[in-house]
Amino acid sequence: MDVLQDEILKKFGEHVKDLRLKSGLTQDDVVLNSSKITKATISDIENGKRNFAFTTLIDLAKGLNVSPKDLLNINFD
Repeated sequence: MDVLQDEILKKFGEHVKDLRLKSGLTQDDVVLNSSKITKATISDIENGKRNFAFTTLIDLAKGLNVSPKDLLNINFD
């Protein structure tokens, strides 16, 4: 991965973790609320180590009980 992509994934992961913690959810809760996400996937996303498919984004939003729009509402300055 290039440096820009690494930074984007890291920033997105921090955003996901922040949403999860503000909702009072554990990674296990997100797994239970989603249809196919694993705990390893959640951890990788939160740590900026995973680039993923659009369908995973939708399932992640479901697991976090937020809209996909909320996941994408992030400033990448």
